Amino acid sequence: MSREPQTLTPVEARILAVLIEKSKTTPDVYPLTVNSLAAGCNQKTSRDPVMNLSEAEIQASLEELRNRLLVLESYGASGRVLRYAHNFAKVYGVPSSAVDLLAVLMLRGPQTASELRANCERLHHFADASAVEAYLDELALREAAPLARKLPRQPGAREPRWAQLLCGEPAASQALDAVREAAPELADLAARVDKLERDIAELRALLVQGREPA
Repeated sequence: MSREPQTLTPVEARILAVLIEKSKTTPDVYPLTVNSLAAGCNQKTSRDPVMNLSEAEIQASLEELRNRLLVLESYGASGRVLRYAHNFAKVYGVPSSAVDLLAVLMLRGPQTASELRANCERLHHFADASAVEAYLDELALREAAPLARKLPRQPGAREPRWAQLLCGEPAASQALDAVREAAPELADLAARVDKLERDIAELRALLVQGREPA
């Protein structure tokens, strides 16, 4: 049931990513109740950004996701408490391995292929970073609409990072990140240029006075 993807809100993306993650890491309690989902969404570790969502906010987003068939409801074995499961792979028409990569990108923000491989280990084992990049390339070249994008390599970085496009274009926020990360290097460069200019000025002054530099 592949369809053109719609832009997700940050809360919707967090909910979907948590459902995908917990379906692999805690299958014994999956599908999740709203309470369990809230705990996963507001987790302090392996989340960027860290959120503090209320159950009411989660419930409202679940309703929207259910209307778009991205979330399915069930009462589980007990038949008493409503539970939620994701339907991501069928709606977006992508393989399970790619779903896991997108989930980790939604949970942790832009990452390199090497970081994604390490952070995805509990969801899916990738042989190496090139295997991760192969799936990311497929997501980036998707005919329906790209779901991932390789970002420009940041100053001093060995590898480029990848971002998910489920929440829209990341360009503005990524440009800001690049400026922040480059700031220490730019400050160091400015200090060296300033020192060089002072040294040149001193040499010129010595030459005017007819003295040899020390």
